[in-house]
Amino acid sequence: MAEEKSQPTTWSDLAISLYDKLTGRHAEISYEFNDLEIFVPVVASGESEHVKWKLNGTVKIRTREAT
Repeated sequence: MAEEKSQPTTWSDLAISLYDKLTGRHAEISYEFNDLEIFVPVVASGESEHVKWKLNGTVKIRTREAT
């Protein structure tokens, strides 16, 4: 019986899964942001202060086979 692969349940799991699938296939993932605001914790704890990051522009992730 074939083993079922679990589906990603978080955004980071989804991104990792997609990147893993595209690695080595000359794929490019491009994200374009217009006034995206993200509140990022200053330290990795539940009670941390947050700082605002504002993103405008394009983030590209490129993959290619290692030679």
